[in-house]
Amino acid sequence: MHLLNFKNWTPEQIEHIIDKAIEIKREPKPWHNSLKDKSLAMIFQKTSTRTRVSFEVAMTQLGGHAIFLDWRTTNFALADIGDETKYLSRNVDIIMARLMRHADMKAMAEASGVPTINGCDEKYHPCQALADLMTLKEKRGRLRGLKLVYVGVHNNVCNSLIEACTMASMKITTVTPIVHELAFDKELIEKAKKTGLYETTLDVKKALKDADAVYTDTWVDMELFLDPKFKEEKEKRINQMMPYQINAQLMKNIDALIMHDMPIHRGYEISAEMIDGKNSIIFDQAENRLHSGKAALLTLLNKI
Repeated sequence: MHLLNFKNWTPEQIEHIIDKAIEIKREPKPWHNSLKDKSLAMIFQKTSTRTRVSFEVAMTQLGGHAIFLDWRTTNFALADIGDETKYLSRNVDIIMARLMRHADMKAMAEASGVPTINGCDEKYHPCQALADLMTLKEKRGRLRGLKLVYVGVHNNVCNSLIEACTMASMKITTVTPIVHELAFDKELIEKAKKTGLYETTLDVKKALKDADAVYTDTWVDMELFLDPKFKEEKEKRINQMMPYQINAQLMKNIDALIMHDMPIHRGYEISAEMIDGKNSIIFDQAENRLHSGKAALLTLLNKI
């Protein structure tokens, strides 16, 4: 079983990971040797802070071992991804990869003899969505019936939130003036529409009125934010998206939780006062990448 997105998962399986993550966070000691003598290979083609830290610490705290592999310093950069994965999976118990292309993620999973986790690609970010829903359940005591509003660029995080929220019987409204073409998944959107729990609009004020949580993400991909070749497109996006910035004016009289998956570009998609305000659960989300990561590892390795 792999975790590439949620297309082959059931609502019950997602709920199981979320509930176990909360349980493990509250009582970590009973799980300290659950993955004794197990090894996780972590492959990074994309930059990372939370994904690397959370999975490496998770394996350590569960009694296992994590191997960091920088794509550029391995033969993944030179050889067939299937051949390299077949070899790698004969040495480890589970693989987590953070890649540029979902096509490569699929090829890796197809070649792997062990469970494979998508640590982020251009289409999906399931690990982030699990931490997000875990955090909401911690804060609100439930998921069913909650409404999350995503404001920003329609990207990989947006896709995984749409999948996870609708499967958890949550309402999700997206306000996405820009759609990242490489991320767009027509099949996912059509399936979400059929649930009656998903809608999209550009009327951000109307969308926010009854929100339980408001979520935003970077307007410019992390690989491109400082790239001089992307400067013109970056400025164009900032001008187009600034009316949708999560700030005090936009959130006036709206008592919703504030969410962001990080890394944050302060003063762009969200103001400093929102990041550090009383309704912000951004750093709780970030912390919960560790606990939800543990639950995902244990689930995929049939330990819970």
